[in-house]
Amino acid sequence: MFLDEAMEAGRRAAAERSSRVSSRALERRLKEDGAPVPSFKRAIIRGDGPVNIIAEVKKVSPSAGVISRGASVGETAAVYESTGGAAVSVLTSEFGFEGRVGDLEEARRSCRLPLLCKDFISSEYQVLEARAYGASAVLLIAEALDSGAVADLLAYAHGLGMDVLFEAHTVAGLALALEAGAGIVGINNRDLETLNVDLATTERLYDFIPEGAVVVSESGIRTVEDAERIASLGVDALLVGEALMRAPDPGQRLRELTGR
Repeated sequence: MFLDEAMEAGRRAAAERSSRVSSRALERRLKEDGAPVPSFKRAIIRGDGPVNIIAEVKKVSPSAGVISRGASVGETAAVYESTGGAAVSVLTSEFGFEGRVGDLEEARRSCRLPLLCKDFISSEYQVLEARAYGASAVLLIAEALDSGAVADLLAYAHGLGMDVLFEAHTVAGLALALEAGAGIVGINNRDLETLNVDLATTERLYDFIPEGAVVVSESGIRTVEDAERIASLGVDALLVGEALMRAPDPGQRLRELTGR
């Protein structure tokens, strides 16, 4: 299944990178930089305004194929910042997405928005790496981790001053994330086993999330009507990638989806 393959590929890629750049080297890099990162959580809380957009830099995906392979990560992030994005999601997974950790650094040089490192993360090394390259938050997939790993990675990320977006596609995954103390919950409308998308997933799981949690709906939001449908539930933010990257004018498309 795709999720199992992706998590294993993520582990192998991280092990290879750690053989070249050690955790100690990443810690030195972080210490020498010293700059705090903007809060991802504060940036995406909706309040009384329109729904926020976490705008994603996505060049390729397993389900959609090539989307915009030649796009510049830095230029795209800058466009998202100038047109109302609340945060930028950067796909760093090599497996299926042709991303790289250096894309975080490129995005950080080009915009001041909080960056979400979106990868198949299962180790503290990957979390530290994301922070060292400028991420404010990391994505953890509840269905891919056991309860011990979820709690450990959450605590480690918080210790680095980062937020965690806990993604779930099922009630069981959502329960695992909430039990671990997730403050930001992502409902993935895409089933990572079949890669099928159904916006009703957010509608089905939203009522299981306690008041006070920050809620993000991910995947499958392509039109203004889709955005309005999900925003009407009361979610704080929408994570949108393909619909922006395929648009002739991604910035204009972002404005349309937020209703600004």
